Amino acid sequence: MHFAVLGNPIAHSLSPVIHSYFAKILGLKLSYERILVAAPFAKVAADFFAAGGAGCNVTVPCKLEACAFADSLDDNAAAAGAVNTLKRNADGTISGFNTDGPGLVLDLKRLNMLPDNARILIVGAGGAAQGIVQPLLNAGAEQITLANRHAAKAVKIAAKFASSSKVNAVSLNTLNEGQAAHLARHHYAKSFDLVINATSSSLQHMLPPLEPLILQRAGAAYDLMYTPQGGTIFTRCCTELGLKHCADGIGMLIAQAALSLELWTGQRPDIAQAIAYLQRYLQGRA
Repeated sequence: MHFAVLGNPIAHSLSPVIHSYFAKILGLKLSYERILVAAPFAKVAADFFAAGGAGCNVTVPCKLEACAFADSLDDNAAAAGAVNTLKRNADGTISGFNTDGPGLVLDLKRLNMLPDNARILIVGAGGAAQGIVQPLLNAGAEQITLANRHAAKAVKIAAKFASSSKVNAVSLNTLNEGQAAHLARHHYAKSFDLVINATSSSLQHMLPPLEPLILQRAGAAYDLMYTPQGGTIFTRCCTELGLKHCADGIGMLIAQAALSLELWTGQRPDIAQAIAYLQRYLQGRA
């Protein structure tokens, strides 16, 4: 079985490391390579499948093009408007999936950070934010608030889920002012059960402009980004504010890859075992 990850840049991708480890613990025979998309995505993907590729992962900036390339989409890919997993079917057609959101849900459940009827705040309104809304709704979220510097981008995403009446959008300024005032008046009130940083701010070692009191009164905090050292500037800030349940996105990275492999082979590797391995690998101990 031959698999790959397609993107540009691609040399940094950990997907070959992760899938090689999956193959080892499951006893699978497979190859997995990085493919730089230096030509139109449709041509690179078509060439890969024509050469016998069984499936591939797709990373930035090709997820929208992968969505257009696929002959069919699963519900998560359709809701996200993006594909991170392609699979060649027996009849030669290509199916597109998005395992990012379901991977996040798997990791949140592993960490016991997703209570029933959760009230969730998602900070950011890019593709990462859009891709996790439907899976969180499917997992039973009661209310999802999208907050972004520019409210229009958050409103646009919320509009896609208007039929559920469980997704709303605000500007970060409005959220900060309203929530801070409310929490100040009600000393024991909780802000949200879970705050998810879906911005890339941690990659620039910056914090999203979120009122500290909101984080302090949250049940848990999760950053979609991760660092080799473990934790991000966002999760460290939340810990310093007193939150006991904080996590970065390394578990989501592993979980979305595991779900991709399951789509291709029908087998799902042990996620916790793979997370421990990748942490050792990133710290040079594997």
